[in-house]
Amino acid sequence: MSIPTFIFDPERFLKSGAGGHGKHLGLSYHAHGPDWAEMAMPYDPRLVGDTDSGVIASGPILSMMDMATSMSVWLKLGGFRAHATLDLRVDYLRPATPGRTVIGRGECYRVTRSIAFIRGQAHDGDPADPLAHVAGTFMAPEGYF
Repeated sequence: MSIPTFIFDPERFLKSGAGGHGKHLGLSYHAHGPDWAEMAMPYDPRLVGDTDSGVIASGPILSMMDMATSMSVWLKLGGFRAHATLDLRVDYLRPATPGRTVIGRGECYRVTRSIAFIRGQAHDGDPADPLAHVAGTFMAPEGYF
């Protein structure tokens, strides 16, 4: 892999608002490793899809998982590369518990010249009881290396 021009720092990226969208969703840094990133999305009534149940809509969870998996690619590469979500499949297993923070963990498990393969899960307190699983790919038009 080529040497990045700067090391990607997920905590700093999220503190800066993650391009505005992440700030609107309330996304914050949770943890990271060499090929994975976790972020937190605190419960917010503005994100509720069904006001009768108080359950966070699927869209904010999908957005968080897109961001977590995207950051996992940059961590695996050691730096930022412009890329686009090529495919992101989501299996929703259960609704988020009203009032709880949702944690999203994304992992990049393989990178080729122009495609990065990712997977992840979202939970609201117990990783053994996930809300959703995701799997997909990103594509770098200029190539990852």
